[in-house]
Amino acid sequence: MNIFIILVLIVCALGVVTSQHTVRKLFMALEKEKGIEQKLEVEWGRLQLEQSTLIMHGRIERIAMEHLNMMVPAASSIQIVSINTAENEMNAESVKP
Repeated sequence: MNIFIILVLIVCALGVVTSQHTVRKLFMALEKEKGIEQKLEVEWGRLQLEQSTLIMHGRIERIAMEHLNMMVPAASSIQIVSINTAENEMNAESVKP
């Protein structure tokens, strides 16, 4: 009977050691993933900042002028077309024979 109790005690002790080892491994994996998460959050913030600087109106205008040789048209050449006006003109053109 004593041998049986000792065997049960040894099996329980091995179970505790195994579960503690598993917990430590899982905790280390969790800490590693938290580190990766933190790095990704920093990268995300950097990318958002970079995107906001890339889409700034002044930067786009400067690139259009320097690289594409584009310029802002004179005020007299600018025409503002509303949707209703454009639709009416398209309908008028389609009715003409």
